[in-house]
Amino acid sequence: MDRLSRMPRLASRAQRIESFYVMEVTKAAAALAAASGPGERPMVYLNIGEPDFTAPPLVQEAAARAIHDGLTQYTPALGLEPLRERISQWYLTRFGAQVSPSRIVVTAGASAALQLACLALIEAGDEVLMPDPSYPCNRHFVGSAEGRAVLLPTTAAQRFQLSAEAVEKAWNARTRGVLLASPSNPTGTSIAPAELEKLHSLVHERGGVTLIDEIYLGLSHEAEYGQTALALPEPLQESLVSINSFSKYFHMTGWRLGWLVVPEGLTPAVEKLAQHLFICPSAVAQHAALACFEPESLAEYESRRSQFKARRDYFIPELESLGFEVPVRPDGAFYVYADVSALVQRLGLHPGRPDGTGGSWDLAFELMQRARVVLTPGRDFGQADPQRYLRFSTASSLAQLQEAVARLEVVLG
Repeated sequence: MDRLSRMPRLASRAQRIESFYVMEVTKAAAALAAASGPGERPMVYLNIGEPDFTAPPLVQEAAARAIHDGLTQYTPALGLEPLRERISQWYLTRFGAQVSPSRIVVTAGASAALQLACLALIEAGDEVLMPDPSYPCNRHFVGSAEGRAVLLPTTAAQRFQLSAEAVEKAWNARTRGVLLASPSNPTGTSIAPAELEKLHSLVHERGGVTLIDEIYLGLSHEAEYGQTALALPEPLQESLVSINSFSKYFHMTGWRLGWLVVPEGLTPAVEKLAQHLFICPSAVAQHAALACFEPESLAEYESRRSQFKARRDYFIPELESLGFEVPVRPDGAFYVYADVSALVQRLGLHPGRPDGTGGSWDLAFELMQRARVVLTPGRDFGQADPQRYLRFSTASSLAQLQEAVARLEVVLG
């Protein structure tokens, strides 16, 4: 009997998970970089949505102090009460939203928050409506709860977001609700508050639930859109779940800390799931996160937010001058979702194959090899013509963005 025949049988849910193509691109870039000679230029990575900033000084000091003082043991599954209270206060002072600390569940990153929400609310066979394009992991959280993610194609005219009209047309007896993201990865676009209220009201009236990923909420750049769903009228809060994170606005990506805001009556059920699945989030990360809400830290975050906006404002015109089309100007996060179909045609690349290659996939590898700039093809984000789109991350420094533009200009100019 050979070694492979003795491998355990793989569960069907594991076989259904698609590759995370941004990671495949990253591995290819790493291999290309490793094979390069000593005089070759380093890669410029615009493919991963990770801020180039780290946690500010007060947060780092709080983490060191927690370790020194032995504050490293288990915490309550719902998270430290002072941290839940500070998150609640942040919603009030930043967004004018009244969110009771008893509704807040601190989690091991937004990924754990999404998993807990899906396991608490989705039955086998339930359908959850999502926009296409959208972040790929979100649909797999639905699948891990034995639900089915239903991707609804969106357009630039819809800001690549679901509309109440589209949700109403798609709703059927199996529909459990919707999973939204505002601002969104990969597009950086948000749902207009009036449309969000209309959409969620429809879901609420149908007895469904709205799950909304707000992990980029703090990185909104336009006052029109920088509002939380938790500011919707009180009756609508009974069927609304918000997911958030310390990774993006608070620059604590590797600390793996997030939170969930649930209707009051759902907290005990989520607590039981959290106790069994995670026991608790990282104690050190929680003690450190308390310092995120100090005035000095908040001032630093706002300064950094202005830098992300400046990067966006520099980068989009430069891309457009090179032949990339940006159909919707991002209002938040640090992404640009660009239509590359004209460039694909100009470079003589295949427009798109059934296996997902061609188009933006081939263009990404062409630019990786010729310009040594690493980008994310649209293949990860859905089925609505993904070969037309590349995602750029503007989370890198302005100097890195300028270097990327210079290199792309040599290849495409």
